[in-house]
This record gives sequence, C-alpha cells and structure tokens, in this order.
Amino acid sequence: MKTWISLAAATALMGILTGCNSNDNNTASTAGASIAVESFSEVSAPVTDADKMAIKTSDSVTYAKGETDDLFYTQLMKARDINNGETFGLIKDYTDQPINYTDGSPYICDGANGNARGSGLDHSSILQMDGRIFMVAQFECAVGAMYGFELEQDSTTGELSVKENSMQYISQKDDFGGWVHCAGMTTPWNSHLGSEEYEPNARSLTMDPVTKLTGDKNFDEVTKYYWKDENNANEMHNNNPYYYGYIPEVKVDASNAKPTYTYTKHFSMGRAAWEMGYVMPDEKTVYLSDDGTNVGFYMYIADKAQDLSAGTLYAAKWNQTANTSKGGEANITWIKLGNATDAEIKAIVSTQPKFSDIFNTSDYNTTANPETGCAAGFTHTFTAAGDECLNVVAGQEKAAAFMETRRYAALLGATTEFRKEEGITFNPDDNKLYVAMSQVSKGMSDTKGDVQLSQNSCGAVYALDVHGSVNDTTGNAINSSMVVVNMTGIIAGTPKTYDASSPYVAYTCDVDGISNPDNVTYLQGSNILAIGEDTDGHPNDFVWAMNTQTGELTRIVSTPYGSETTSPYWYKDINGFGYMTLTTQHPFGETDVADPDYALSTDITAEKDSSIGVVGPFDFIEGDGKGLR
Repeated sequence: MKTWISLAAATALMGILTGCNSNDNNTASTAGASIAVESFSEVSAPVTDADKMAIKTSDSVTYAKGETDDLFYTQLMKARDINNGETFGLIKDYTDQPINYTDGSPYICDGANGNARGSGLDHSSILQMDGRIFMVAQFECAVGAMYGFELEQDSTTGELSVKENSMQYISQKDDFGGWVHCAGMTTPWNSHLGSEEYEPNARSLTMDPVTKLTGDKNFDEVTKYYWKDENNANEMHNNNPYYYGYIPEVKVDASNAKPTYTYTKHFSMGRAAWEMGYVMPDEKTVYLSDDGTNVGFYMYIADKAQDLSAGTLYAAKWNQTANTSKGGEANITWIKLGNATDAEIKAIVSTQPKFSDIFNTSDYNTTANPETGCAAGFTHTFTAAGDECLNVVAGQEKAAAFMETRRYAALLGATTEFRKEEGITFNPDDNKLYVAMSQVSKGMSDTKGDVQLSQNSCGAVYALDVHGSVNDTTGNAINSSMVVVNMTGIIAGTPKTYDASSPYVAYTCDVDGISNPDNVTYLQGSNILAIGEDTDGHPNDFVWAMNTQTGELTRIVSTPYGSETTSPYWYKDINGFGYMTLTTQHPFGETDVADPDYALSTDITAEKDSSIGVVGPFDFIEGDGKGLR
C-alpha cells in the first residue's frame, strides 16, 4: 500500500513560482496575431519522493522565431479556499443553501479528503467579457457544483491571480441541479460549456417508496443531499433520472460591478455520459463525447450560431477501413436522431417520466430468438446498458432521441461500441478534430459489431478530417460546413512490463509514451497537440506535447502521485498573453492503483484537495514587433 503525503509538503518541495520575466514593453497583441510555440523543455518522469509529490511543468518554451523564455506554474484556487465568504467546492442544495453532514461538517467536493462522492474539481474556463477576465469552475461530484470568480492580470508580467471578494456560487436549481460535471470548454462567444457525465440508467432504477432510494450510489447521493437536507428527515423531494446527463452552459453578464452568472442546461443537445461538448469555429456545430463502455459519438448542429437552445442531433457510425497499431481507421457517416428545442425537452423532463413511457421492452433471449435475440417487432441494441430488445412507444421518438440518446442511436444503427471516449479539440491549421479514446478495449476489441480493433489498454488519440457538404445516411444535407468524415488513430500508448529493478516497475504503459489519454487541447499556429492523462498505467499522470507534423512527444507536466491531469486547455491570447490551464484532481487520491514498490517513503498524512492553475504566461506574439516582454 502506498504512503500518502501532504500537499503542503509537496508545495514546499516543488517550489511553485508565479509570474514570468518582465520588462516595460507589454502591449496587447495585434489583430489576428497569436503565440506560436515551437517546443517545450522536457519534464523528467518522477523517480524521487520529491518529484512524485510535485506538480512539475516545463520550465522553458521556445517560440517559432527561435526565442526562448521561462515558464512557471501558478496555482489560482484549490478546494476549500475561501473568497467572498464562499468556500470553493462547497455543495449546495435545491434552495442554494450549503449542505452539511449530520456532524455539522461541510459537504465539499474536494476529490478525496472528504466524504463527498466524486473526483473533485474538473474543468475551469477562462472567459473575457467587457474588458474583464473571469473563471467558471465545475466540480465532478454526484451533486455537481459550479463557482465563478474574477481574475486579475498583471499588465507587465501577465501573472494571473484571483480577485478578492469576487467568488460566487452558481445556482443550478432552475434546471434540476447539477450532476457529475466533467470536462468543458470556453465557447467562441466566451461562455462556459460544461458537461454532466455518467447519466443514471432510467430503466434499472427502482425507487423505494418510503426512502426514495434506488441503490444507484450517485443517484441516491443527489436524492439524499441535494433534494433533502440530511439534518431534516421530514424534507424529501422526488428525484428523476431524466434530470441529469445534459450539456450545461454558463454565461456571464459583466455589465455591473458584481457580475451575474446564468446557468442553462441544453436539453436539446441530448442525454448521455457527456465528457464534454466542443463548439467548432462556425459557432453552431458541436461534437459530443460519451464517456464509458459501449458508448457513441455525436454531433449537434444548432439552428442559430451562438445559440445552443435548439438544433439537430446526429449519431456517428464507424465504417472500419483498417486495424492499425495506432487505433485503426474508419469512415464516419451520420445518422439523424431528431431536431428539438431546450424548452420542448425540458417540458417532458418536468413531468418526471419513466423509462416505460419512452420505450417498450422485450427480454433478450437467443434461445427463443436465435437470429436477433429479440421477439418480433423489437430491435436488438447493445450499449452501456448491455443487450436489450427495444421499440419506441408510439409518438415518443423525440423523447427517445433527446432523453435516451445512446439507446435511440443504437436502435437506428449508430455505433455504440466506443470505450472511454474523452476529450475533443480542433486544429484549425490542418482542419482536423482530435478525439481521445482512453482505452481501445471491450466493445472496440471484441469480434462483433462495427469496431473490431486490436486491444490496447493504454489508449489512443484519433484525428478526424473536417469536411463540408456532407449528407446524412438518408441522403439529406447536414446544415454544417464542419462535419467530420473519417477517424484515424494517430498515436497510441504502449503496454509495457518493467523489470523489478526499474524505477518504473509500477508502470504498465511505456513511461515515454501516452497512457490512457483524457483531455486534449491544440495550440493554434504551433503544430502542438497537448494530451493529458487519466491513468493507472503511469502512477504520476502526465501532460504531453505532441508535434502533429512529426509525431514527436515531449512530457511537459507531471502531477502528484495518485492525481489526474484533467482538462488542460489552451488560451492563445488573454490581453496579449497565452496560458494553459491545468487542473490537478485528487492529488494522492488514487494511491492503490500501482505497484507497492512505487510507494513513497515519506510518511505524512495526505492533503488531497483538487486545484486549478495555469502554465505560463506565454508572451511572444508573432507580428506585434515587440519580441519577448
């Protein structure tokens, strides 16, 4: 068993620095200019206790013109920090009142230190509005939470800090509360686009009429703590699985000194285990990754640019063309699921429907029905819910498409075999979308269905070519010029066993390659794809910089033992400076995942609060004539 160590000790050892080189030549970037990174200095894989405890980042960057500058990591906030009388990560109930346990302690989504069910802080978006800079941060616990606060920027050095007395809890009560918020992005119109992962299975939930509990741990957590104050046994509200599994958006109104944060769930974008939604530069096409086992890949086309309240939802079909060592290749076709508005679907959700209101079911039985396993009139589907025989209740096609998206996609013939589908990003330099698949296994590596690849437990990243003038599978034109048409594995992790004498004996994926890729971000104009990990194959999770032209990999971040590197995200120009955000989720939390030989010798009680920070500032803007500041 590994020994846990304190984050306070880790901070002392890692010597985190803030700020950057400074002089008096700071100016805003010229129109259309951007920071062009050539390469990063390499971060070594941790061997010593001190390195295993630390957040380590590249200490220098070389820009495209050849100039080299120092880089630093600056922590902005961590769970339990207090600002403006609010506690970062404190969960609140359906009346927006703080939740306490029966012993009076606060319910905080910190990732590992407390009892809240979940992983802790996840994606945090930097937003620029009316000359001000804001951050919206979301927490990945069963009862989801979001907080917003203002950032201050040193105009000379570019250093970011949190403004005093600026943090606000963002209410989610008008849309049934939040749920397992995972990855996200800053939209082109500077709003925060979040996610709700691992939607509850409406078919399998059976609620006890007295306790109102179901046995589903996440769902019951929300019932007990969000819909009922644990200290008031007489207060209980009905919970419903169709409340959760959507894409939420937060917009900031910065017209007043105290900004207003408005939270909206986009019910018309469908319901699944959303890792994230990624908005393309046309401001209407959104790609959606579905995290889990036997899941799908989806595309949403908004009716209007910058407005995700109405649109058409499509599901992808993988048409395999090759099985390669990097994850295979396929052509992608698109199956239309339907068109809806948020208001339409929310109205249905508000009635607290049951699964049986949407689907008729029959037992899956290959003995009685050897050809399909299903009785006449039913279609066999295989998804995260397993083998099922379904048909849609008459008139409920819209509810099926947007509230049971994965099941309905499978029923119409879309591919639902992907495994741990994670981050998405876009490369405008080469017109490619990237999607991370944390593992190539299970439904992707069995001998049935659309996807038939060689198993790779270390995962792969795929590139998808963006095309225009594409028709769906019925021959109707898709109203977007940014439709992907294929999917090609471009880099994969390598399973590896190290000798007992190696310092990497606990590693099951090659230390010099990716392991279970999670979130990804592209550095525009730099040919660099940053790949973050969520892995057991590397006891310390890494972020990599991959040159998309040469395939060269450079390790640029190493996070503390037992943590995840969630949601790295590139901001190319915040008032002339660039930044990469970095969330360190539950440091020293997953300490039982690797070989005991990797355990730390330091015997210190762990402090495992998740945190958000930035790598940077990056400050060479091509075209501004100023060089390094």
